[in-house]
Amino acid sequence: MCLAVPGQILSIEQADDPLLRSGRVDFGGVVKVVNLAYVPEAEIGDYVIVHAGFAISRLDEAEAQAVLKEIAALEDVSHEIS
Repeated sequence: MCLAVPGQILSIEQADDPLLRSGRVDFGGVVKVVNLAYVPEAEIGDYVIVHAGFAISRLDEAEAQAVLKEIAALEDVSHEIS
């Protein structure tokens, strides 16, 4: 099973080698550095789907917000259970 999570690009770090292009991505308050080599068209403010530290595709904001809302709902349910 694989899990990919949406996040918003906060900043982009350009590199001489396009395979080393990275950015800071916000996952609902958790910010991680992510490799952006697979999404060369991605810009600051875009939402991307991230798997294993690599952004693998862009996602429109409405869809990203819907997924983030569902994740938050799952977190709420898990807190009620424990």
